[in-house]
Amino acid sequence: MGEATAQAAAILAELQSKGNEKTRATYARHGHALERTLGVSVAEMKPIAKKLKGQQTAAYELYDSGLMEAMYLAGLVADGAKMTEAQLYAWARGADGLSMISDYTVPWVTVEHDKGRELALEWIGSGQEFLAASGWRTYSGLVTSLPDEQLDQIEIEALFDTIVQQIHTARNRVKLTMNSFVIAVGSYVLPLSAKARAAALRIGKVSADMGNTACEVPSALAYIEKMEAAGKLGKKRKTIRC
Repeated sequence: MGEATAQAAAILAELQSKGNEKTRATYARHGHALERTLGVSVAEMKPIAKKLKGQQTAAYELYDSGLMEAMYLAGLVADGAKMTEAQLYAWARGADGLSMISDYTVPWVTVEHDKGRELALEWIGSGQEFLAASGWRTYSGLVTSLPDEQLDQIEIEALFDTIVQQIHTARNRVKLTMNSFVIAVGSYVLPLSAKARAAALRIGKVSADMGNTACEVPSALAYIEKMEAAGKLGKKRKTIRC
């Protein structure tokens, strides 16, 4: 066993030691398969991520474990700019069935890649639920963090039309991430905020399966208005990792 593999094995063992059934049950209620979760909270992963900072190979091996927490941790550690398009595709496909990975981990690294926008568009058009979800969340990450002048605003407006036409018949994760895209553009792209609100009005209420939870699909219009009331409209984020 090489050094990086031994390191990844040690981290996996540490994650297993921190797992608990209550957290595991929470993940299950949100749709994650029990056999792919350990029950480790994000708060408990953060200190491990600090220890692993810059360990790209270990991040790859953690992701390849197929365990949700290890994959999430890999996204906190990996530098997406150093990944190949093939690796990003592999991560996106590996996130199938794990919304915390498709919605967060995969977009985190893809946004850092110079082909992030192209990959987002390919995934959006893939016809595969979790891959498309990663595409919408990746594009949301781009509009959240990139200066407005670096964004293709005509393309974004065309995506609004797609969302209005398809959101109510889209698959569950796609519905949710389409809604998040409208929120992201309306909140962080000042020149398109009014058009995002118009799209939100056309969409209306979005209904989706939120698992065995009390969660509700947020109103895109109400969320954008809340951001405006807080004086945060158009203020870009330095990172989309959380």
